[in-house]
Amino acid sequence: MMSITTLYIVRHGQSIGNSTRTFLGHTDLDLSELGYLQANATANELKNVKIEKIYSSDLKRAYNTAVPNAKLHNLEIISDINLREAHAGEWEGMLVDDIIEKWGIDFFKNEWAGNFGNFIFPSGESTKRAGERFYQEIIAISQENPGKTILICAHAAVIRSFWAKISNIPYGEVSDRLPFPTNASYSICCYENGKIVPLSYSNDKHLSEVGITKVNLI
Repeated sequence: MMSITTLYIVRHGQSIGNSTRTFLGHTDLDLSELGYLQANATANELKNVKIEKIYSSDLKRAYNTAVPNAKLHNLEIISDINLREAHAGEWEGMLVDDIIEKWGIDFFKNEWAGNFGNFIFPSGESTKRAGERFYQEIIAISQENPGKTILICAHAAVIRSFWAKISNIPYGEVSDRLPFPTNASYSICCYENGKIVPLSYSNDKHLSEVGITKVNLI
């Protein structure tokens, strides 16, 4: 019988991009002041979990969310480019208001917000492809760490797309059925017998005192 690998997947705390309504993708801005508080709160929430390895996207906002966890568990952070957010193409580093002005409110609402699962960033990555990239990396990490408990710090769009895949939610229904994970929330899944099984998504009650922040689409 194959051993079970347990995965705690943490979305980064509020970033400077989140606080200014800026699309980041691969644009490498750090956490906001609130984001650091959220990261610490999540690390404290998970301090009694026997985490044995920590992986993170190499982007600052995810990596610095992993740091307090690494300190509490006395572990190094394994930086992994394949855990990055979807590449936002022409939207990289743009304010939401500027995107709406250039592409139109209908495109933003109907395609990005309303059809997230099938969305392709202009000159960038599709959410589906980014989620698949993330999924394949989670599979690889799970296979390298049989029976262990792993913490992974990553990003909203790839986590949402990945979760839709493992939950068998059709891509065309993601916008209606699965919200983005909140900042510094954690989702739990496990890898067993070659399959990832979802357990709980976007746990964030522990953040109520410091502040729960969500993706603000419009």
